[in-house]
Amino acid sequence: MPTPLPSTIAPDQRPASGGSEFARLSRRIAAEGLLDRRLGYYAVRSALVLAGYAGGWYLLFALGNTWWQLALAAGLSVVFAQVGLLSHDLAHRQVFARHRPNEVGGRIAANLLLGMSYGWWMTKHTRHHANPNHEERDPDVAPDIVVWSQGQARRSSGVARFLGRRLAYLFFPLLLLEGLNLSYNSFRALRTPAVKRPWLECALLLAHFAGYLGLVLAALPADKAVAFLAVHQALLGLYLGCVFAPNHKGMLMVTPGMRLDFLRRQVLTSRNVRGGRFTDALMGGLNYQVEHHLFPSMPTPALARAARITREFCAENGIPYYETGLLRSYREILAHLHRTGEPIRGGE
Repeated sequence: MPTPLPSTIAPDQRPASGGSEFARLSRRIAAEGLLDRRLGYYAVRSALVLAGYAGGWYLLFALGNTWWQLALAAGLSVVFAQVGLLSHDLAHRQVFARHRPNEVGGRIAANLLLGMSYGWWMTKHTRHHANPNHEERDPDVAPDIVVWSQGQARRSSGVARFLGRRLAYLFFPLLLLEGLNLSYNSFRALRTPAVKRPWLECALLLAHFAGYLGLVLAALPADKAVAFLAVHQALLGLYLGCVFAPNHKGMLMVTPGMRLDFLRRQVLTSRNVRGGRFTDALMGGLNYQVEHHLFPSMPTPALARAARITREFCAENGIPYYETGLLRSYREILAHLHRTGEPIRGGE
């Protein structure tokens, strides 16, 4: 069984041939046609997601005044998460060759159907891809109420310091708030340069929440409506968090003193998750995180083949390549978070 990569790396560990290595890997990938668009796949996937979306709202009224609506809320959280994963692919231009159709589809999926700002998320996610797990440049590991490294833990205060001491126990409960966090940050970002068309995105977000809240309140009495919304938002956040967390959490944290070429910067900070077709569908292909970071515009159905090629290439060139099972990835994340809090637990 492979072992996790070290959490630190020597500042001067950068092979001189890094650029040519990635060029050779890219040629292998291109020769297999793995960067070609897969419109048929995305047509079927989009149709299934939209059918689930429409079917969920139909069932909301068909079921009527019953607590079984909470089961529907759980099911709709899965559908909403799949909308989010589809908007992710559109943002990366995995679906269409031209920018415009991806952007239009991304705003419809993210803003109108999911209730998340496409512009805000795309700006943040682009910065993440450029510098994954970099303590100063990756917004996904920027210290806020959660700290991701021992250095961040030592510098933390207030709520972040309190949570940091016991983050391994609080991580999954905190994910229950991630759906609300995405919506909050989406509206907050409308006043920032991150969103290029704020009025359009604002209109789409308002339309989403007017329809979302209006349909739930029209179908259910107040007590069941509140319960439905709470279950739906909590499980949506948990699902999305459980999909994105295994990608990088617990892997190499990059500090300013480290020098890594593009190939190693993406491979050493990423974790692939094994599991077959069910895991591929559950995680929207993001379980092939190494390949997704190396070739962000690669369509989802090509990632499995790309993983085999990349794994072989890394073995040939002595580059550590890590993959594991889904449950083990969560154990590794929790172990990393427990180690992160060590410097501040002594002060309790």
